[in-house]
Amino acid sequence: MSILLKPIITEKATNQSELLNAYAFQVNTKANKVEIKKAVEETYGVSVEKVRTINVRPDRRTRYTKTGIQHGKTNAVKKAIVQLA
Repeated sequence: MSILLKPIITEKATNQSELLNAYAFQVNTKANKVEIKKAVEETYGVSVEKVRTINVRPDRRTRYTKTGIQHGKTNAVKKAIVQLA
């Protein structure tokens, strides 16, 4: 089970990394804060001060096609904001 899936590179995440030394990652939905902290420390060789997690709900979408209306949703994801010492 891979804990860290990918880093999040947005304007807000870049601003936090420059000002607060905090980095954002998309993580496995079943991972907890202790596992995330250990994974970041092993992967990047840094000391983690604080971990905050966010569960992002799926977006619901409606498409109008030739065959009719189709309803769907995106996958739910979990984000982690990791603040370094």
